Amino acid sequence: MTQPVFALTHTDTRSHARRGTLRTAHGVVQTPLFMPVGTRATVKGMHPARLADLGAQTVLANAYHLFLRPGDRAVEAAGGLNAFMGWTGTTLTDSGGFQVFSLADTVTVTDEGVAFRSIVDGSKHFWTPEDNMAIQQRIGADIVMQLDQCPPYPAPRETVETAVRRSAEWAQRCRSAHTREGQLLFGIVQGGVHEDLRLDSVRQLSGIGFDGYGIGGYSVGEPHEMMLESLGPVCAALPADSPRYLMGVGNPTTILRAISLGVDMFDCVLPTRTARLGTAFSSEGRLNLRNARFASDQGPLDPQCSCPTCTTFSRSYIRHLVTTKEMLGAILLTEHNLFYLLDLTAKARAAIEQGSYAEFLAAWMASPAAADY
Repeated sequence: MTQPVFALTHTDTRSHARRGTLRTAHGVVQTPLFMPVGTRATVKGMHPARLADLGAQTVLANAYHLFLRPGDRAVEAAGGLNAFMGWTGTTLTDSGGFQVFSLADTVTVTDEGVAFRSIVDGSKHFWTPEDNMAIQQRIGADIVMQLDQCPPYPAPRETVETAVRRSAEWAQRCRSAHTREGQLLFGIVQGGVHEDLRLDSVRQLSGIGFDGYGIGGYSVGEPHEMMLESLGPVCAALPADSPRYLMGVGNPTTILRAISLGVDMFDCVLPTRTARLGTAFSSEGRLNLRNARFASDQGPLDPQCSCPTCTTFSRSYIRHLVTTKEMLGAILLTEHNLFYLLDLTAKARAAIEQGSYAEFLAAWMASPAAADY
């Protein structure tokens, strides 16, 4: 008997939190999980083997950026994304739709597809959903996302309605065009902050049928509370036997609250980007290592963290690296911030298994860290 792509192993009785496994071409992924972002086939400052040591299971890359440089055919010639970047775990590529639509002044969209200019050299390109599927199949990630239209926030309801309709039509075309065996295809729910439009998007995507479902169009400027209000009903309406991926969310508190609503997968540039700006996640909240109070602090970055950065280096030393713009400073903070979210989601998995997720979430919400995220 063929094993299912996604299987639930535990469900929390006092919330909608789920513990599961997702089978991919490069192994079984344990959910819920956080996925480090490696936009251009690299997580900035991190060796792939180090990522694995930290507990990363899946790395995300972006089809738009890889299409522009080095080119999807170059990645294909290297043996696919995993071989190209030296990563042995699971890979996922976002379609690049968000990146295309974020360049609003250079984009023309019709029901047929989207025309845009390259951010690299200004060259003109046109993508249909079929084109996008061909590109992602050549790149060869284990999981690929449909091409969708992501409206900004705020946006008129009519604009969001059009995006929902168009994304559903493109989803069907992506489903029909996707032929790579062993590669999983996820649809993407749109609908902005309108619950009824979100649920209509879910209905249309569920009718097509996908290996999993991304929940897109959030974290584009709306308040987190507004996002969470509609996220619960969206999760409840999605197929229970498929993974749910909240795209672009890396805030620790939001991750844990979203897990309680039934989300299984997360990604975000937040931990790596803030690290390059000299900021660390911690049990005390965010720490700006440029602050003079750390100049003589010989304690670990976070006393409650067991990552290599925290067990080896002092706050004083890391501040020295940050203020003198030594590249090691950004590397060590990146290592720590990624571990922080990878470890947090590992603890969430354990709490769901033990039937204590409600207590785990309550303890987090009462902690100093929760107030700062």
